[in-house]
Amino acid sequence: MKIISNIGKYFMMLWIVFSKPEKLSVFLKRTIDEIQMIGINSLPIVALMSTFMGAVISLQTASNMDSPWLPEYTIGYITRSSTILEFSPTIISLILAGKVGSNVSSEIGMMRVTEQIDALEIMGINSLTHLVLPKIVAAITFFPVLVIFSMILSLMGGWLVLVLTELSSTDTYIFGLRSFFKVSDITYALSKTVVFGFLIVSISSFYGYYTKGGALDVGRSSTQSVVMSSIAILIANLVMTQMILMK
Repeated sequence: MKIISNIGKYFMMLWIVFSKPEKLSVFLKRTIDEIQMIGINSLPIVALMSTFMGAVISLQTASNMDSPWLPEYTIGYITRSSTILEFSPTIISLILAGKVGSNVSSEIGMMRVTEQIDALEIMGINSLTHLVLPKIVAAITFFPVLVIFSMILSLMGGWLVLVLTELSSTDTYIFGLRSFFKVSDITYALSKTVVFGFLIVSISSFYGYYTKGGALDVGRSSTQSVVMSSIAILIANLVMTQMILMK
């Protein structure tokens, strides 16, 4: 029953977030600040994870190519397909669920327990729109940028490790990257990323906004937000894959 109640409160929160816009100038300023906090500050961890992720995919693919019937460019093809279709949009989103989700939930949760949200309500400000909407807009606009950045670095990491280990040449790897390429794969990946970004920020904001108690409860809300965001990402990934790729 608690899960059903939370789902109802979650959708009610979204209804309030999107139904009562605040002053445009304030909204734009807060959105820019959230892009800095949510997006730009996440670039280092995305760069690190993506580079090593691409390198591992390439090495594993190259080490398992025992059949002489498989052309060497298969390494580049599999690295590109794995990176674009699954690893960059999904794995990076799961990582961001931990980093961004916990930060969002903790920030709003601390504002709740220190009565800053109550102060906003007393001043006649719609606290949900003021706090949550800029975070959602920042996530759905900048997360795709992070994923494109991740794709590029992942493919470069794969190329670098193959060249350094002499498992493949640059021309062969690039030929594999270009083989059977479909623009729809990029569209699919970015569509998933927008959904994942929305889920991460909205779920984390929900757990932070409805925090009750003190500092320990803020920590619990942060943990719950990361767990539930990760579960939501996995479910949405399965549903969207079925809808888009399997149609």
